[in-house]
Amino acid sequence: MSGLDRPERHLRILDFDIENRPLSYWVPDRPSAEVTSIAWMVAGLHDSLQVVGLAPPCWHRGHEKRCPDMPDFLMTMPDLLDTFVAEYNRADMVTGHYILMHDLPIVNAMLYEQRMPLLSDKLAHDTKVHMFSKKDLPATQEYLLELLDVKCPLGMTLEKFHMTQPRWREANRLSREGTELTKRRVTSDVHAHSHMREAMLEAGWLSGPKVWRSGGEDVVVGRAATGESK
Repeated sequence: MSGLDRPERHLRILDFDIENRPLSYWVPDRPSAEVTSIAWMVAGLHDSLQVVGLAPPCWHRGHEKRCPDMPDFLMTMPDLLDTFVAEYNRADMVTGHYILMHDLPIVNAMLYEQRMPLLSDKLAHDTKVHMFSKKDLPATQEYLLELLDVKCPLGMTLEKFHMTQPRWREANRLSREGTELTKRRVTSDVHAHSHMREAMLEAGWLSGPKVWRSGGEDVVVGRAATGESK
């Protein structure tokens, strides 16, 4: 799809990303996941960027649901999912990096665990899965941002916020410092991705969007050739 052929411009497109942590092992060396944060923005409207995060449990008497001094973006899993799904349902299309194989199925799994209604089918544009055929080169967002030298309108080079192992461990403990790291990571991913996708479209590197089927019908059989890294 070239920059001159963009029927999607008339659609409400939700650009989103999730962060998740390993929670339990269900088979050896295969941890189950739990969403820790979701960020999103309406494509082209950077002021619409929003983020929600999973709040740590509070055992103080009277604070069983929420500590009064907790940042507003932190919430329980059902509230986190409700907030995102409301935006998802308003969108004509969703986009992100590896969302077909990672983000969308994991969100569906969280809804399944909470016994909440699953995501509806949605037109989706994945900047990894819908990229041209290739082999033996990465297709991570970090690699693509650098390769394309993606910049924001102010001329600033956009990079993926780097999370070291100590940072990830802190983030996955849901500490105050850790949740702020997760927030910074997930929001920067969405902001950078919105500009990266535009650059990829202009380069002619992406095929058109396709409908993601929440009820099954795998888009890609097995694991992606370039690995599962986002």
